Amino acid sequence: MPTPPLAGSTTGPTALRPLIDTVLTALQEGARRRDGPLPAGGPDTVTTHMRTALDPTIPEHGTGPHHALATLIGALTEGAADPADPLCAAHLHTPPLALATAADLAASALNPSMDSWDQAPAASTLEAATTQALAAEIYPHHTHPDALITTGGTEANQLALLLARERHGTIQTITGTNAHHSITRAAWLLGLPAPLTIPAPHGTLDLAALHTTLTRQQGPTLVTATAGTTDTGQIDPLTDIADLCHTHGAELHIDAAYGGPLLLSPTHRHKVNGLDRADSVTLDLHKLGWQPASAGILAVPDHHHLDPLHHHAPYLNADDDTHAGLPDLLGRSLRTTRRPDALKIAVTLQALGRTGLADLIDRTCAAAHHLADLITKTPTLDLYDRPTITTVLFRPTNSDDHTVATLRRTLLTRGHAVLGRARTQGRLWLKATLLNPHTTPDDLQKLLDLVTHLTTELTEGSTHR
Repeated sequence: MPTPPLAGSTTGPTALRPLIDTVLTALQEGARRRDGPLPAGGPDTVTTHMRTALDPTIPEHGTGPHHALATLIGALTEGAADPADPLCAAHLHTPPLALATAADLAASALNPSMDSWDQAPAASTLEAATTQALAAEIYPHHTHPDALITTGGTEANQLALLLARERHGTIQTITGTNAHHSITRAAWLLGLPAPLTIPAPHGTLDLAALHTTLTRQQGPTLVTATAGTTDTGQIDPLTDIADLCHTHGAELHIDAAYGGPLLLSPTHRHKVNGLDRADSVTLDLHKLGWQPASAGILAVPDHHHLDPLHHHAPYLNADDDTHAGLPDLLGRSLRTTRRPDALKIAVTLQALGRTGLADLIDRTCAAAHHLADLITKTPTLDLYDRPTITTVLFRPTNSDDHTVATLRRTLLTRGHAVLGRARTQGRLWLKATLLNPHTTPDDLQKLLDLVTHLTTELTEGSTHR
C-alpha cells in the first residue's frame, strides 16, 4: 500500500478533494437511511449496527481510505442524533452552520497548534483579533478587554474560578441552585470551599437570599450568576446582582454560555444588561452561535486579569524569543496543544456580520415563542412559562412524572423526536431547546402532535392493563 497522502502543503487539497466527496456522500446516505432526528431502536440496536461497521476495529490489512470513510461515516451518520432536524430539540446542541463547518475543515488540514507562534503564525494573530473583538462586545466601555478560547462553558467557568483564586489566594463562591453543575465541580477541582448555594425558587437567583448571604460573608467572595440556565433558559437579574456585589465588595462571574450571544441582537440584548459589570463572563458559541464544538469563550474586562495564566516552557516561549517579539501563547490556555477554534468563529463573524447573526438569533427566539403559543392553544398540554431565550418546558395535562419520562424515552426509542427533561416546581417537564433557525411552524406542530398522540397511546395502554 502506498504511503497515504497528507492534508497540507500544495498537494493536500488534491488528495482531500476525492476524500471529501466520499465523506459528503456518506453523510447524505447515512442521513437518508436514518430518516429522522435520531435512529430508531434504542441503545442496543445502535450499538449493534456501529460495532458491525467497526468489525474488526483494527484489521490486519487496511480496507482503504474510501471504504473506511464510507463505512464508518455512513454508520455514524445513520446512528446520529441530528441537531439539524427540527424534531431534535433536547439540549443546547446546536446545528452547526455549513460555513463554520467548512472553516473547521481548513483548521484540521492546516493543523496549527496554538501553543507557540512558530506553530501558528497567522492563526495566533487571527485568534488575538477575534477574541479581542468578542471581549469588546461584552465590555464596550473598557480600554483593554480580552478573552480566551476554551473548549466550552465548563472550561471557561473553571478558568474564571481559577483566576479569582489566584487574585485572592482563596475565595468563597456563592452560586444559585439554578447554576450549571460546572461551578461546583470547578470549586472542587481547584480545592476551594464548596459553594454556598442560594435558592432560585422561580428559576432565577433570589436577591434577598443573596443579600443576606453576602452580609454574613467574611473574606474574598465570588458570586456566580447565570444568563441562560440549562433547565429553563432563564436569566438571573444581572444588574441587581452586580449592584449587590458592588455594595458588599464581592466579585462577580456571569455564566452566559447560553444567553451571551443575545448581545448581538438589538431585539434581545436588553435581556443581558449587566454583563459588562462582571469580573469575567463565559460565552459559548457552540450553543446560540451555531459553531461546531468546541467554541467556548472566557472574557475579562482587562487583559492583565489573565496574567496569572502565564507559564514558562523554554522550548515554547523562551525569554529571548519573547523579547525579540515572538508572541507568547502559553498564557492563552491551560492546555498546550489546542486547535485554532477561532477560525470558524472569525469566518462566521465575517460572513454574516452583526445583522446576519442577529437574524439567526431573532428567528430562533421567535420559534420558541411560537411553540409556546401552540402549547397554550392545546388543551391537553401545559406550558411552564413563556421562554426567556429559546427553551420551552411543557407537559401533558394531568400526566404524572412517570408518564412524562416514559413518553420522552418512547419518542427516543422510536426515533421520532429528541426532547429533553427538566425538573422544576416539583414536577418533571419535557424540554424543547430550539436552536435551529430553519424550524417552521409546521415542524413545531408536528412535534406537539407526536407528544399528544403518544400521550393518548400510553394513557389508553395503561387503562387497558
